[in-house]
Amino acid sequence: MTKSDLIDKIASEAGLSKADAGRALEALLDSIRKALKKNQKVTLVGFGTFSVSKRKARKGRNPRTGQEIRIPATKVPKFTPGKGLKDAIK
Repeated sequence: MTKSDLIDKIASEAGLSKADAGRALEALLDSIRKALKKNQKVTLVGFGTFSVSKRKARKGRNPRTGQEIRIPATKVPKFTPGKGLKDAIK
């Protein structure tokens, strides 16, 4: 399902126009993005939790040359599905 398909689905199920559904989806995604940027968790009960995970610095190899390189530490977004979502998929 693409973002456009999701907007269509939201519009039809919530009785909104596609423009309103698109703005609502963008507002949701933007709010999650801002919270993660502030290193906060976003928990949607029954769906899951968005959080930020820290990845340690490590050594890697350039696959082309075989030369060892240092990969710096970084923060990555993480999603943990909730019980409701897991049960819905089973």
